[in-house]
Amino acid sequence: MARLKVPGMSPVAVARGVAVILWALALHNTLACRGLFWDGSSFLVNLLEHGHFHDFYAARAHVDWVTQAPVLLLARLGVRDTELLAMAQSAALFALPTAFYHLALARVRRDPVLLAAVLAIIAVVFLPTSFFIIGEYNVAFACITAAMAVALTIGESSRRDAALLLAFGLLCLRSYEAMIYLGPLVASAILWSTRRSGDRLTRLLGALATLAFIGAAVVSAVTIVDYWDHPHFMKVRSTSVDFWQNMQFSIPLAGFLICAIAGLRRPAWLEGRGPLVVMGVIALLLTLSPWWRLVHGPSILYPPSHYVARQAAGVLLAAFLVGMWLQVARRDLPQVFAVVRQPEVARRMVLLLGALTVAGAVPDIVLTRLWSGYVERLRVVVDGSKGMVRAETLPLHDWPNKLFFQDWSYPALSAVVSRSPGQSYVVSDQDYLSNPPFEPACGLLPKLKGYGWRG
Repeated sequence: MARLKVPGMSPVAVARGVAVILWALALHNTLACRGLFWDGSSFLVNLLEHGHFHDFYAARAHVDWVTQAPVLLLARLGVRDTELLAMAQSAALFALPTAFYHLALARVRRDPVLLAAVLAIIAVVFLPTSFFIIGEYNVAFACITAAMAVALTIGESSRRDAALLLAFGLLCLRSYEAMIYLGPLVASAILWSTRRSGDRLTRLLGALATLAFIGAAVVSAVTIVDYWDHPHFMKVRSTSVDFWQNMQFSIPLAGFLICAIAGLRRPAWLEGRGPLVVMGVIALLLTLSPWWRLVHGPSILYPPSHYVARQAAGVLLAAFLVGMWLQVARRDLPQVFAVVRQPEVARRMVLLLGALTVAGAVPDIVLTRLWSGYVERLRVVVDGSKGMVRAETLPLHDWPNKLFFQDWSYPALSAVVSRSPGQSYVVSDQDYLSNPPFEPACGLLPKLKGYGWRG
């Protein structure tokens, strides 16, 4: 089979371009106050009402402290504009994972195979699950990716890299339950990488980083055992297999599965036009996905499905990380790895995955614009009403408002976007038993005295 050569940007240029896209998305989503989506409004309300960290869930406290600190600092400095505070919340939630992914891209930009893996993580793990940016998993997954990238590319500044890995480990120590399997994986890679160093301090810092990631797995395991029978977590487990409902996740996942199966069956397939055709079609489908509903009503992009797909995304992340480590650590691997390591094949993979990332940014932008309109319509409702407004009497269940509906977070969101919080609340007719909030305080009517959406 003749090898296909595809002209285009260099891998380094693709890495830089994707980094620019990620920061542009972070800015766009910050200005849209996307951190308020779902649980985000309740988190912000609790921060402002109580004046301290909303670390209700000890196993995720470190991520909460880092992302909530800017809001608390601004509030203590006297800022009372809830729009500005919502932007600060969104900025922290998006900037941290974006910085981690940027670091990962920078560390692997000279290795096309590793770069392709990081691009795949951004396109298939981060973008399809980040509308629910309030979820701590966004930071945890990004930090794990950066940690693996650093561990596999430790160079002459080994002490600095080992110290960085220790800092990542301390953040991940209490970050998310997925650390039960991600923690030992990264800990093993760090130990493998740093123990070969001739510098004693590097080995010591590497050992401490390894212990931190192992500790994260222990914290996660204890948490899972403690909350195993909690109603909310039972519901989470029952929906973990519904990841296919997230079109932004399932479309690129289908492309990866096709290429992986074809490549394993016949490695030479990866040298031809097959991957270009498959991933080209996948990128086109992903780009057009916001408008599928025009020809097939049920085919909609559904932001709440980002929350549902996060567990499958975590498993997929682990698979990518294992592949990255194997490709650096081993040379006696199956033939498919030898093909992937060929410079032309690896470069083509980088270009295809860069294009897939661009395609994944399209539905993200479309949904954010819809979210901005939803927030504005809700603000008009609460500013023009007094007392309780039943959600069931409003067109908030119509398109596109139904994409963002969550019954128990309505009081918090309606208070945040109001010019005079407490004047009016949008509430839904529900008993808080069939669909309870993750903690009782999130179902209350916030006062936010002295605050207001200044616009």
